[in-house]
Amino acid sequence: MLRFLPLILWLGLLVFSLVDLAQARQARGLRRRGWALLIVLVPVFGAVAWLAFGRPDRPRRPVRSGTTAPDDDPEFLDALARRIARGRREADGDSPA
Repeated sequence: MLRFLPLILWLGLLVFSLVDLAQARQARGLRRRGWALLIVLVPVFGAVAWLAFGRPDRPRRPVRSGTTAPDDDPEFLDALARRIARGRREADGDSPA
C-alpha cells in the first residue's frame, strides 16, 4: 500500500493543478494551453511550476456582495418588529375579554 502513495499523491497534484488551471481566467507566464501541456508532460515539475508561477494573483481581501444576512439588515429587523407587533395587536383584539 505504501508503494502506491507517491502515485496517488502525483495524481492528486495533477488533477488539482488541471482543475485550478481550468478555473483560472488567466495565467501568468504562458498561455493556458502551454500550462496544461507542461502540467501533463512534465510529471511533478509542471504542476509545481503552475502552483508557484502560473496562478494569477488573487485579491487579498474577499470581495463582498451587497447582500447581508437577515439578522444584520436593519430594514429587515424593523419590518419584522412591525409584523410581530401587528400580529400581537390582532391577537389581542381577537381574543375574548
